[in-house]
Amino acid sequence: MTHGAPEATPETDEVPPLNVAERAFWLAFMRALMVVPRALDADLLAGPRMSATEYRVLMVLSESPDRRLRMSELAAACDLSLSGMTRLVARLEADGLVVRMQSECDARGFNAVLTDAGFARLEGAYPQHLASVRRNVIDHLSDFDLDRLAAAFNAFAEGEPACPAIPESGC
Repeated sequence: MTHGAPEATPETDEVPPLNVAERAFWLAFMRALMVVPRALDADLLAGPRMSATEYRVLMVLSESPDRRLRMSELAAACDLSLSGMTRLVARLEADGLVVRMQSECDARGFNAVLTDAGFARLEGAYPQHLASVRRNVIDHLSDFDLDRLAAAFNAFAEGEPACPAIPESGC
């Protein structure tokens, strides 16, 4: 084994190398994974002056029952650590967009609650975000079967929920 090279295993010994088309797709996909989130984030920062992560938090809360979600569930839905979500919600709370309230079901837990000001901010940012999503992603996919493409992308994260189930009762 050479230094830094992964050790061969029975399952990797028989994996064929990527062909030209597979390699071209893989390189383009990896580039898109880096470029598209930066472009979406830059558009939100330039217009509505919020990050894509802040937008996602406000959006997830807006779609939750009573516009509230337990902090751990919000972190999972936004693919952030609980400590990262706590810091982000603290910033949103300082701006009056979110409030943290002690859970009615568990005195140890807290819920993030979208305020009316937060909902208005989300609504104001939506047109710019939609235009950015269309320009940076959707407009490049006109020749593709979007249902099949979505199914393929969902298969990449098979076993991982797209968004954790949101309890109906809030508890």
